[in-house]
Parts: sequence; C-alpha cells; structure tokens
Amino acid sequence: MAENTTTTTYDKIGGEATVGKLADRFYELMDSVPQFAELRAMHPESLQGSRDKLFMFLSGWFGGPDLFVENFGHPRLRARHMPFAIGTRERDQWVACMALAMEDIGLDADVRKVLLSNFFNTADFMRNKEG
Repeated sequence: MAENTTTTTYDKIGGEATVGKLADRFYELMDSVPQFAELRAMHPESLQGSRDKLFMFLSGWFGGPDLFVENFGHPRLRARHMPFAIGTRERDQWVACMALAMEDIGLDADVRKVLLSNFFNTADFMRNKEG
C-alpha cells in the first residue's frame, strides 16, 4: 500500500503557528498602512473577529483543520462578501496587504508566488462592482 506523501501548504509553511502569524500580520498592516485605508474602512472597529475568521478559513484552505467550516459552515465567500462594495481597488488593496504580510512573516518566495496567484483569483471573484 502506497504511503500518502502529499505535503499540504499548511504543513509546508509551519501549520497553525504560521497561519496565525499571517492572519495577525495581515490585519496589523491593514490597520496601520495608509495604502490600505479604504480596505480598513470596510471592517468593524475591532478586527479580532475578522482576524479569527481569516485564520480559520486559511487553516482549511491551506490543507489543515477545516476550522471555518466546523464553526460557520461552507465559506460561501462571494455571498458573505456581497454586502461590501468590492471593486478592483479593494481587490488590489487586499492582495497587496496579503502579499506584504506573507513577505513580512518570512514565507518562502516560491510558496508566496503560488499563494499570491490563488489569493488574487479568489479576491477577483469577490468583486461585485465596477471600478
């Protein structure tokens, strides 16, 4: 019987601790970098709930424990983001913030490249307005 040798992104980047660092750094940057002000304005005053949901989502998306699904059901990302006006500017701010967060926590450049492509595609799918 063949052994499963597939390594998930979750395992490759360092599991729960790294996913937590990424979620923390993403929201620290969003909260402090003027370039992300419009993105920040779309979030509640306290970012803790958003941070926790991103952490839970990324855990499962990276191949680790599917915490978001366990707590909230299917992510239904587009439906959950529909109340927010998301255009190319908001998409680009989100992706830029995530790219900077991944770099800041020291994710491997090759891993960042793959993840950035996936993040862009997902963020682009969230767009629901022109511009």
